[in-house]
Amino acid sequence: MRKRLAGWVFLAGALCGQQPAPTETQCNEMLEHALSARNPDTRKQAVIALSLASDRGPLLAMLLGMTDDKDVPVRVAVMTSLGDVKSKSAIQALRKAVADPVPEVSFAAAKMLWNLHDEEGKQALLAVVEGESKTSSGYITSEMRQALRMMHTPTTTFLYAVREGMGFVPVPGLGQGIASMQAILTDPGTSGRATAVLLLGKDNDKALIPSLRDALHDKNWTVRAAAVHSFALRNDPSLREDLVPLLDDEKEAVRLRAAAGYLRLTAIQTDRLKRGGRK
Repeated sequence: MRKRLAGWVFLAGALCGQQPAPTETQCNEMLEHALSARNPDTRKQAVIALSLASDRGPLLAMLLGMTDDKDVPVRVAVMTSLGDVKSKSAIQALRKAVADPVPEVSFAAAKMLWNLHDEEGKQALLAVVEGESKTSSGYITSEMRQALRMMHTPTTTFLYAVREGMGFVPVPGLGQGIASMQAILTDPGTSGRATAVLLLGKDNDKALIPSLRDALHDKNWTVRAAAVHSFALRNDPSLREDLVPLLDDEKEAVRLRAAAGYLRLTAIQTDRLKRGGRK
């Protein structure tokens, strides 16, 4: 896998007329290593971080392969990140995951398909609704009923409202960071400042950048993660170097977001150069 990754990186550099910078290779290797880690929490953090990255290259193939991960929370996280990708292969993987034997995973896949306006997701949720109304249904398990109840909690409603109102402009080929944002907002250690950083991240006012830059060095890791998230989704390649110091952050969730964010901004810069635009 490392040889294939190195080959892809070299090819990408050749197409642009230059070899990739060492930092780009470092980011790819960091994410690849995390996705194949023995620790399921590390794999989950890598999957979440990929919601900020491009849907092209070997990392997408690895993300698709994570749908078969043996750890349930990892597979659930994969469903959310695939909902960000919106590619044909991602939709196919979500459709397959609807049949996952674990209710939490199949339900997560159905929700993502519904968000993507896919008919199969609609039908899967309809089956859940119809099954929920039948007490004798063997299809609806206690776990899935609990997942259904969670849709009505204040926290989930708040997350949905924030997600729908974030205002980020979608960029073809790039994730919207929904998995990353959701993981930050649902962490019990998330501060009000972290939430504010996420909300301000959608504002293109350049006067906000110094404050967001300060947040990159906050003592609370959720604030740093939120700042990395917001920097990445500003889609401004000139901010790419601000993420480099975070590649050595003590918190894994911050490091992996920084790597994915760096690759995202690199992809944007590369596309602009191909079109003859400025850096």
